[in-house]
Amino acid sequence: QLQTSNAAKLDEMRATVDEKLHATLEQRLGESFKQVAERLEQVHKGLGEMHSLAQGVGDLKHLLTNVKTRGMFGEAQLGALLEQVLSPEQYATQVATRPGSRNMVDFAIRLPGRGDDGAPCWLPVDAKFPNEDYERLLDAQQRADAEGAELAARALEQRIRLEAKSMAEKYLEPPHTTDFAILFLPTEGLYAEVLRRPGLMEVLQREHRVTLAGPTTLMAMLNSLQMGFRTLALEKRSSEVWQVLGAVKTEFGKFGEVLARVKNQTQTVLNTLDAAEVRSRAMGRALKAVEALPQDRAQSLLPLEPSDRDPA
Repeated sequence: QLQTSNAAKLDEMRATVDEKLHATLEQRLGESFKQVAERLEQVHKGLGEMHSLAQGVGDLKHLLTNVKTRGMFGEAQLGALLEQVLSPEQYATQVATRPGSRNMVDFAIRLPGRGDDGAPCWLPVDAKFPNEDYERLLDAQQRADAEGAELAARALEQRIRLEAKSMAEKYLEPPHTTDFAILFLPTEGLYAEVLRRPGLMEVLQREHRVTLAGPTTLMAMLNSLQMGFRTLALEKRSSEVWQVLGAVKTEFGKFGEVLARVKNQTQTVLNTLDAAEVRSRAMGRALKAVEALPQDRAQSLLPLEPSDRDPA
C-alpha cells in the first residue's frame, strides 16, 4: 500500500511538473516567436524603405545621365550659394561679359567699374559637372583597377582643361571683366579628384586664367568678396561724410560772420539804450523840483492814444 501510494504521488507530481513545464515552455516560445515576428516586420519595413531609397537613387542617377539636367543641377547649386552670400545687386545671371558676344555665362559677379562711365567689371562664374568621367574614375577605383583609374583620371583632367579653355575664350575680356574666371564643380568629391591631378590647378591658372572651386571653396571666395564690398561701401560713405563735414565747415564760417554782425547790431542797441538811460536820469534830475500831480489829473492832461496803451 505504501509503495502504491508513493507511486500515485509521484505520478501526480510528474503530471503537475509536466503541465507546468509545458505551459511555461509554450508561454516562453510564444513570446519569443512574437518578438521574432516583430523584428522580421521591422526588417521587412526597413527593406522596403531601402528599396524606395535605391529606386530614388536610381532615378537620380538616371536624371543625371542627361547632360542638360546635370548642367541645371550645377547652375541651381551655384545660384543657391550666390544667393546665400551676395545681395541681388552684386551678381547677375546669363550675362554676356564680352562686348558684342552672344555667349552667356551662367553667373557673373558685379565688381566696381574701372572706367569713368561707371560700367561694372564682371567676374564670370560657370558651373561644370563632367559626371561620366567622374563615374568611370570611381568605378575603376572600386574595382582596384589602377590602370583604369589612371586612364579615367586623365580623361577627367582633359575634360577640365577643355572647359577652362572654353571659358577663357568665351567670357574673359579685360577690362570689361576680371583677369580670371571661376569654374565651379558642384560636388566636393569631384573637386577633390580634380585637385589630385599634379599641377592641374597651376596650369589652369597660368594658361587659361581659370580658378577651380568646389562648394566650400566658392563659399570662402564669396565671403572674401563680400568683405571687400563692405569695405568699399564704408570708404564711399566715409568720403560722403568728409564732403558733408567740408560743407558744414564752410557754412560754419558764414554763420560766424552772421553772429559777428548780430553782435555789432546788438552792441549798437545797447549803446542807444545806455544813452537813453543817461538822458532819462538827466530829465529826472531837472524835474526833481517840480511837484508831481495826482494820477487822474495827469491822465486828463496827458491822454493816451489807443496805440500807446500797454498790450498787457
